[in-house]
Amino acid sequence: MTDSTEQKRDYRDTVFLPKTDFPMKAGLAAKEPAILDRWANIGVYDRLREQRAGKRRYILHDGPPYANGDIHMGHAMNKVLKDIIVRSRTLMGYDAPYVPGWDCHGLPIEWKVEEAYRAKKLNKDDVPVAQFRAECRAYAEKWVAVQRAEFERLGVMGDWADPYLTMKYDAEATIVGELLKFAESGQLYRGAKPVMWSPVEKTALAEAEVEYEDVVSTQIDVAFEIVDAPNAPELVGAHAVIWTTTPWTIPVNQALSYGPEVEYVVVEASWGLELTDASFENGANVINKRLLIAEALLPSVANRLGFTSSTESWRGKGSDLAGATARHPMHHFGGFFAKPRPFLPGDFVTTDAGTGLVHMAPDHGEDDFLLCKAYGIDPVFAVDGAGMFRGDWAWLGGQGSVINKKFVASDGPICSNLRAAGALLAASDDFKHSYPHSWRSKAKVIFRATPQWFIPMDAPAPPSPSGEGPGVGCLSLTETDAPVERPHPNPSPEGEGLTLGHAQGNAATLREIALDAIERTTWVPARAENRIRSMVEGRPDWVISRQRAWGVPIALYVHRATGQYLNDSAVNDRIVAAFQAGGADAWFTADHQALLGDKYDLADYEPQNDILDVWFDSGSTHAFVIEQRYGEGVRADLYVEGSDQHRGWFQSSLLESAGTRGRAPYDAVLTHGFALDDKGRKMSKSLGNVVDPLKIIGESGADILRMWVASTDYFEDVRIGKEVLSTASDAYRKLRNTFRYLLGALDGFSEAERVAIAEMPELERYVLHLLHALDRDLRDAAEKYEFNRYNRLLTDFANEDLSAFFFDIRKDSLYCDAPTDAKRRAYRTVLDTLFHALVRYAAPVLCFTAEEVWQARYPSDDQSVHFLTWPDQVGSADQALATKWDRVREYRSAVTEAIEPLRRDKLVRSSLEADVFMDVDGHDQVELLQSVDFAEIAILSSIRMDANVSSGDFHADPRTKASISVTTTRFSKCGRCWRHLPEVTEDGALCARCESVVP
Repeated sequence: MTDSTEQKRDYRDTVFLPKTDFPMKAGLAAKEPAILDRWANIGVYDRLREQRAGKRRYILHDGPPYANGDIHMGHAMNKVLKDIIVRSRTLMGYDAPYVPGWDCHGLPIEWKVEEAYRAKKLNKDDVPVAQFRAECRAYAEKWVAVQRAEFERLGVMGDWADPYLTMKYDAEATIVGELLKFAESGQLYRGAKPVMWSPVEKTALAEAEVEYEDVVSTQIDVAFEIVDAPNAPELVGAHAVIWTTTPWTIPVNQALSYGPEVEYVVVEASWGLELTDASFENGANVINKRLLIAEALLPSVANRLGFTSSTESWRGKGSDLAGATARHPMHHFGGFFAKPRPFLPGDFVTTDAGTGLVHMAPDHGEDDFLLCKAYGIDPVFAVDGAGMFRGDWAWLGGQGSVINKKFVASDGPICSNLRAAGALLAASDDFKHSYPHSWRSKAKVIFRATPQWFIPMDAPAPPSPSGEGPGVGCLSLTETDAPVERPHPNPSPEGEGLTLGHAQGNAATLREIALDAIERTTWVPARAENRIRSMVEGRPDWVISRQRAWGVPIALYVHRATGQYLNDSAVNDRIVAAFQAGGADAWFTADHQALLGDKYDLADYEPQNDILDVWFDSGSTHAFVIEQRYGEGVRADLYVEGSDQHRGWFQSSLLESAGTRGRAPYDAVLTHGFALDDKGRKMSKSLGNVVDPLKIIGESGADILRMWVASTDYFEDVRIGKEVLSTASDAYRKLRNTFRYLLGALDGFSEAERVAIAEMPELERYVLHLLHALDRDLRDAAEKYEFNRYNRLLTDFANEDLSAFFFDIRKDSLYCDAPTDAKRRAYRTVLDTLFHALVRYAAPVLCFTAEEVWQARYPSDDQSVHFLTWPDQVGSADQALATKWDRVREYRSAVTEAIEPLRRDKLVRSSLEADVFMDVDGHDQVELLQSVDFAEIAILSSIRMDANVSSGDFHADPRTKASISVTTTRFSKCGRCWRHLPEVTEDGALCARCESVVP
């Protein structure tokens, strides 16, 4: 026995510890810019195009953000998700180009330039249009450069040297060319319809440019005296009651609408007291009036008007009101107001709210417009672009904007006039409801009839005119809804969908083609199909014109006498060529006579200067990005944007392509949710809850943000905050440590050390089976765009199957077995396989870290981990072995749990100090555990087991049905491997294995 005072030998220098310079601390914020520079220097994106040339192409088409400010968390989430998809497809061997783009036209940019003018107390309308457009272009160029750098910093790989911009000349030429396709096929008309209009921005808005906010409005009940009722003469002298929350529309009322099947009554109200102006303001307006109201709504009307009882004097169906007319309550002004207002049947009239009678202002409502038009009643255009009544409109001109609360309040000019006329039955300024606002100016919008250009949803186009010439062109303002038919110039390939027009007798409208295309598209998640389908089913005609200055003009010539637009392909070709040479600016400085040519006289035609809806711009991007770069007829494999784009880019792209190509521009559409704060609230500067992606990148690195994106269920709205980011950082750190261990454990590994799978121990073959299953599941998750599952599978495998199991067990062999030992060589062989697989799997998500890991093992001046492809064969499937080892792992977990109380009580410091006796359920289970050297697997000093003989104080495990007893080991500790074994004579001496290794 060795003397206790003798210095025991330190065997640490004989242990084969992992060796690597790969740091545990990531320092991503400092490292990532250098990696970006390296990628730029070696041309990673361009070289990938060369390497993947001829492979199956996979196109994710980038939806263009507006170029007007630093990126926010929504941008970051969207671009990272796209990049993960593109990188994963690249890893799978596809040629997956990614062309980033920007939407550079329209209000977002124009509004910012106008703000600069307003700050200088200037009016942009006083600036020459060429100068204003140049300033808009410069503003867009500035922010494109800023956002490009910010997106690149996220690690987004793409053609940053040649992105697409809707303001590039070739793009503007293509956009106007797409517009002219609609014109040539007759799918375009100019008409006066109510559209959403921003009085602040003085332009029409698309539904996608509107957001809804809760407001408090004035609600009023107004009496219209019935002057004629051929089907019910007893109604003459009674007052039809209407209810509205837009009092400003009363002056432009032109009719009343009833529900033909609705039950109506005439009542004489009673308040139970003598009413005067002093005692009850509205009472004087109701006394001695007989009121026509829908029976079902009588209680709610009585509550608003304040009467306690009523006497019925007439009852009838709405159809009895056919042919009746009423007097406008402002008839005393004469002129427009003196004409009797007809009662018209409306299938939209319900008894859900109001009075069951609806006042019709065709200038300011879609239903109003359509119903009145059917009876020959046209808008009067009383409200101007600033939201004010025309100066010559009765007493209201110049008194203020209709969206000004003071103007429409119960004491405002309209209500005051109605009160004086004895027509105001009730008014209150406390009606709460949701109301549309411009998402840019945040101001209320109105429905306003204005001359606009439309693409019809339900009218097939007319036959094309023979020969050249003006053609049918657009419809006049008095024929806006006439059905028209014309064959589509580019019918869908056979079997691909419907055909617009009457080609081969298969007539279809734009709505029908779009709905058919929706059905043929893959929607991710699947429920998104219902969302866009309902929107397309119910949407009105597409308003494509805007009254702005910055954008692509509606480059048409309208005949001054007929109102028809010139439809001549030769003229259209010259227009497109002019745009190709000088961009959209060319239209505003053009020699229009030269564009018209010798056949037409400019004196007969008016060039149009309205600007195209920016959604038409972005909806056309498939034409000048995908088809121009990859070939006519090529469509995108995938569009990816937020859920709001079902009414925005997804839909405008669908309608544009359906109208010009008879199909969707995409095969699949992925919809993600919105990024919210950690409490689930929308991020807002006013709330102070904005999480800035640039700040996160600057402090923690882009890979942490990418890890967060991949870990979210992005098909729903997602949350981000300090705690969420901390979780992502922890997951990143564990995965990074897995790579650090692999790099260290593989130090010096060479092909000479490799072991064939058939010669490996069962544990190694089991891990290769797990890797094989992981590979299959990861590929499935990537193909289904389920990267939260992808990320979870990868991190769980690294943490649970490797770090907590495989690495934990085999670290003894790695550290202490001889380099030539078969088990150690097998282990390192598997580690090499794991390294090559895991670094590839991680690359789409952790693009910077995967590069750092790869370069740490294979340093190179001109290579990248992102040149690699998905492994052809990973691991080896062996289900029988997997079933066996899954059971072994259950026993291992049971033993670990049984040891934990002794560890907590500090009776043992590690499982190596534990002796375990285990009573298992059956001799077959004993044989199972004995066949795998369970003491090594559970990292124990010793294990004894038997079948069904236990007694005494045992830990019962319900999963394995085993009873486990743990005691402190009675064996001495090896001075090198620290295992407690019977062969070790005293603490510090060596076991037989270590004796054979140590020189």
